[in-house]
Amino acid sequence: MTDAPDDDRTSFADLGLRPELLRALSGLGYEEPTPIQREAIGPLTEGRDLLGQAATGTGKTAAFALPVLERLAQVEKRGDAPFALVLVPTRELAVQVSEAVHRYGRELGARVLPIYGGQPIGRQLRVLERGVDVVVATPGRAVDHLGRGTMNLENLQIVVLDEADEMLDMGFAEDLDTILAETPEKRQTVLFSATMPPRIDKLARQHLKDPARITINQERTEPGEAPRVRQVAYVVPRAHKPAALGRVLDVEAPTAAIVFCRTRDEVDQLTETLNGRGYRAESLHGGISQEQRDRVMARLRNGTADLLVATDVAARGLDVEQLTHVVNYNVPSAPESYVHRIGRVGRAGREGVAITLAEPREHGMLKTIERVTKQRITMEKVPTVADLRARRLELTRAALHESLLEDELEGFRVVVESLSDEFDVMEVALAAVKLAHEASGAAADEEEIPEVAHRSDRSRGGAGGPGGDGQRRERRVRPPTAGMTRLFVGAGRSSGIRPQDIVGAIAGEARLQGRDIGAIEITDRFSLVEVPESSAQHVITALRGATMKGRKVTVRRERDGQR
Repeated sequence: MTDAPDDDRTSFADLGLRPELLRALSGLGYEEPTPIQREAIGPLTEGRDLLGQAATGTGKTAAFALPVLERLAQVEKRGDAPFALVLVPTRELAVQVSEAVHRYGRELGARVLPIYGGQPIGRQLRVLERGVDVVVATPGRAVDHLGRGTMNLENLQIVVLDEADEMLDMGFAEDLDTILAETPEKRQTVLFSATMPPRIDKLARQHLKDPARITINQERTEPGEAPRVRQVAYVVPRAHKPAALGRVLDVEAPTAAIVFCRTRDEVDQLTETLNGRGYRAESLHGGISQEQRDRVMARLRNGTADLLVATDVAARGLDVEQLTHVVNYNVPSAPESYVHRIGRVGRAGREGVAITLAEPREHGMLKTIERVTKQRITMEKVPTVADLRARRLELTRAALHESLLEDELEGFRVVVESLSDEFDVMEVALAAVKLAHEASGAAADEEEIPEVAHRSDRSRGGAGGPGGDGQRRERRVRPPTAGMTRLFVGAGRSSGIRPQDIVGAIAGEARLQGRDIGAIEITDRFSLVEVPESSAQHVITALRGATMKGRKVTVRRERDGQR
């Protein structure tokens, strides 16, 4: 078994691909192969079977599509029957893979056909009759064509099982056996899976011969760097979960998000709740027709919807480029499901957020997921009403800042000048900000969500000695120590900030001794630190041009209700 090499200088040309494919990749803006592509393309081009483990979004499609096309180009005379068959779990993935193979193989004249349910079978029959090189199919529709005798696999050279664990989870095991039994004994077989449970190992032993084995480990975060996918969880009583989800989404402000639920009823009820909070949410589950599904996905991709509430099965195979957040409304019952869900964000170098709402009884399941995935899930406190107000004020400030930079404001000068004869300009500005804030539609949310004690409070980052959850909660709400002032630092855990970073910055820039610095509290988005009242302004001034973790941060006195 091999891991990805550290040498990032490998190019696609180094992998021995023909000029037509190199030109296609260059035209698409591909600069260098991903780890799975570097490892897989060589063995596949040589005709070896391959068993690959890599998460969604690591470049698996090109890893198998390019060798398929390389080998296809070596065929002197192409027949009408398929040269390669790619099996995928969902119609969305069938379309995506088909489009990718077509783009890569355009100069080679590759004939590619996606086959899936929900599409008129007549068109598929006509294309199959004319001849096709690569068929990308869902297992059910592939079995359909085999039963009709409309897809001949006798001359097939390559079979690819993409996202094999998903296909088994969806109940396609028998269909896969049926399809593979119709293929030649001497075919090349490729299996890719994000996870490797025993059933995948069994499938590989049955159908692969002496495969090359490749495991692409999840990218490790360098010390001090923020992870590409920020994973957080909130422990919330069941009755408060809808309100907690709305609160978290209000603070996170995702560009687009998928919220995973367990049942159709839960999807429908939560969609209605979120729409009531002003979100543009859409439902996706097994009770929705294919036509409705296509409309929902189109609205999500073109930005007329920003939240998709879905069941696992309905959301399989979806790839939404602008997705920034994935939310587990319940803790997934299996670590494999968690891996698949969070793999939808943080792709192609983009940052993403994976959020899990756990009921108190589900805390142990989170620990199991952490242990199996070897990834840390940070426990957070549900944002308070004060947090939400602060976030909404920040959004209003950002909107005003953008207007000051970009809008033509001269036409409004007469209003300000006439009012400034009667009021101070600062009062005029405050009234204008109030109107802008209220006009933004920020809904009142005064319900405080009760905090649930849980075993692990390790992520809170507070300074001071050991103590139980009750002690920590008490410490978070107490006033500053006598003679001390609490300062707000505009960076927190998501920026990699630790207590020693704050102490180091203050000691280094403001020349305070470490023992002079009081309690430190680090949340995901900001930090609070106590300093002597007599030194507060000096610290603020000294840190104005300083950096923490390579970035400048805002430092000011804590405001009432900052938490």
